[in-house]
Amino acid sequence: MRETHLTDGTESVLARRRLRAGLQRGGIELRHLLRNPKEMFGHLTNVVVALVIAAYVSGDVPGTPTPMAHLVIAGFAAYLLFQIGLINLPQLLVTEREEGVLLRMRATPGGITAYLVAKCLLVVAMAAGTLALLLGATALLVDGPLPRGPGGWLTLLWVTTLGLLAVVPLGAAIGAVLPNPREALALIMLPTMALLVTSGAVFPITALPVAVQQVAAVFPLKWMAQGLRSALLPDAARAAEVAGSWELPKVALVLTAWAVLGFLLAIPLLRRAARRESGSRMSARHRKAEQSGALAA
Repeated sequence: MRETHLTDGTESVLARRRLRAGLQRGGIELRHLLRNPKEMFGHLTNVVVALVIAAYVSGDVPGTPTPMAHLVIAGFAAYLLFQIGLINLPQLLVTEREEGVLLRMRATPGGITAYLVAKCLLVVAMAAGTLALLLGATALLVDGPLPRGPGGWLTLLWVTTLGLLAVVPLGAAIGAVLPNPREALALIMLPTMALLVTSGAVFPITALPVAVQQVAAVFPLKWMAQGLRSALLPDAARAAEVAGSWELPKVALVLTAWAVLGFLLAIPLLRRAARRESGSRMSARHRKAEQSGALAA
């Protein structure tokens, strides 16, 4: 019994150390991001695109007094969260794998766990900052929507949190299996853009064929956008939803299911990717990349 208590205590201490190491690493990566003009410009560009679209969209959502621009901004907010988890994170993981980061983490006790904690912290900070900038800029410059009252802000908080939990582990799992940074963007951009068009993020989903609506309902972006619309738009906008309501319990259920699936996939896939890493494999990839560059030149 005493040995069991000692073992449990040791595991608890190790878990706290890994968490602390991950948070420290995440803080360092976040400071590097804030000091990188190129990375910051990419996130600012997304906000500028949303501002331009909102400024030029006119009219109301069919059957409601809600401006169409407000629906577009709410959908764009969901897409930015989705993009950070499903595009930015996989690219980051694949690039760092190519640079040997996973190999170094594998050689460090608890390194993979700390690495995952750091990436989660970085992605959450990126998403929260981008969302705050988007909503603040659109509210000031194009009279964009903001939550109405404490209930709206609470809905914004839990939908954003569950949405990130749904897409960040999934993005990590995708990043673990993508072949290389050069092919990563091409492999994930087309499906992501297809989901943007079919999930009702930029125009009412009721305008799409029923079969398309049913397919979109399987994926998290549709529910992230619907949840954010419930937080940002007035209740009258519910008339444009498929069910005539926000279906918030269903939003929570679907996003939770994707979060569980993502974690079940991400942890073993990342461990597998780390186990497969070796100095010889990394050198072979670098030689192949150099040869491809020489042939292209």
